[in-house]
Amino acid sequence: MRARASALITVSLVWLAPVFVAGQTKPASLPRTPDGHPDLQGIYDVATLTPLERAAGQPLVLADEDAAKLEKQVAERKFRAGLPSRGDRDAPPKGGDGSAGAAGNVGGYNNFWIDNGTRYVAVDGRKRTSIIVDPQDGRIPQMTPAAQQRTARATRATSDQQAREDDPGLDPTPGAYDDPERRPLGERCLVGFGSTSGPPALPVLYNNLHQIVQTPEHVIILNEMVHDVRIVRMNAPHLPPSTRKWLGDSVGRWEGDTLVVDTTNFTDKTRFRGATETLHVVERFTRVDADTLLYRFTIEDPATWTTPWTGEYTWPRTAEHVYEYACHEGNYALGNILRGARLKEANAQR
Repeated sequence: MRARASALITVSLVWLAPVFVAGQTKPASLPRTPDGHPDLQGIYDVATLTPLERAAGQPLVLADEDAAKLEKQVAERKFRAGLPSRGDRDAPPKGGDGSAGAAGNVGGYNNFWIDNGTRYVAVDGRKRTSIIVDPQDGRIPQMTPAAQQRTARATRATSDQQAREDDPGLDPTPGAYDDPERRPLGERCLVGFGSTSGPPALPVLYNNLHQIVQTPEHVIILNEMVHDVRIVRMNAPHLPPSTRKWLGDSVGRWEGDTLVVDTTNFTDKTRFRGATETLHVVERFTRVDADTLLYRFTIEDPATWTTPWTGEYTWPRTAEHVYEYACHEGNYALGNILRGARLKEANAQR
């Protein structure tokens, strides 16, 4: 759910060009900018029920009747979850009730905050069960042994099972709860969680609007979540390897009516799904009709995955407005997380 504070400046939105997949029909005419490239103004809502990966053995395409049935189930579940809570209900058990949700369904987002779409992605008129299209099983490829070890260390460094697990009160090793700068960037309101800003740009639980502003020299992608902004420099060389950025260094070029964005120069702080600084992302923005963009991306990092992988999904235009996302202003969680750790240490020493 987006914070309805003050509207961000209205920006002209731009659309990018097409890589047409089998069966798609190229629009007879595309609105174009003065320099001849495809141009589309508007705001795009990428919220979708289609997950990044699909269940083992599931086909890529959903039959229309199956998609309609699943979408109806989601709508009914959201309706029930949105009903007023009973005022006389019992408190949840200590540690939660064990159901899905943060901390056993205690302390996580309730239905009011979640806006993850109502429909499955449709590409070429067919509903998709996953964003990933390569490998063909719709699953992220296996991690390398080194990446598996790296990911395990990172998990320990940001969870309750970090350096204090043997003696929470006395272990002198600096842990994940000793310093706010050791907490994840999303938790600190520095970048959006879940790679909402990208690259690659992926849908998350809420705040799924994007605006694209285009000039001959730059393409700017504004993300509603944490108001991240990506600046794509057109027809430019990448920055020197010594320059590293949280969202990488994005340079763009036109291939016919398709905008191709090539991103390198990542840092070791964002680590998209455990990736290293050598992560390489290529995105393709293709306008398929007046109200739809096809977004396709390919991920490559030999230090993390055994093979590159690719995903695609559509970005439909919306009449919604992008609103300010106030995160730091209301980020009581970060301070309370550290206070809770100090309380836990004090209790352990009693």
